[in-house]
Amino acid sequence: MVKEKIKTLTAGKLNNGFTFIELIVVISLISTVLFFSIPRLQNVLGFDNTKKVSRWILTTVRFLKKSAVADQKRHILHVHLDANRLWITNESMSGSEIQHAEEKGYRLPDDVRISDVEYSNKGKISFGTADISFYKNAYSDHVWIHIVDDHNRSLSFLIEPFQSKASLFENYVGFEG
Repeated sequence: MVKEKIKTLTAGKLNNGFTFIELIVVISLISTVLFFSIPRLQNVLGFDNTKKVSRWILTTVRFLKKSAVADQKRHILHVHLDANRLWITNESMSGSEIQHAEEKGYRLPDDVRISDVEYSNKGKISFGTADISFYKNAYSDHVWIHIVDDHNRSLSFLIEPFQSKASLFENYVGFEG
């Protein structure tokens, strides 16, 4: 009699759980919802690589304009178009410090690249390194930085000599246009 009660209780616990098919259906529904919502959520929350690069450029330009005046030194934003890398130096850095800054510079994500840097007085640079200066007298070079992603979406950043921050345009804009 004791053995029969144990079997009945064990069998009762099995009947109160979920079946394997019910679990599969629920997991499939959750997976489908996540499949469609995560890409949209990433764009809304700013996980898009072009947005990360944009934030970095806008923040760095503002920082460099303030630092040049505060430190009373010329600061330089180096844009290496071939290596897809940006780094910062100033006029008082030694050769080894400049090399270290280049090695530790900001590397753009693989799906975003710098297409060119356009100066108001020097023209367009499409390869090699472009140097953008921020002077201690509170002005900078007049420059457009153009980036493009794998989907051929272009962003343009205008650095104006006497503005404290850069402007962002969601298409390719230059001095000629």
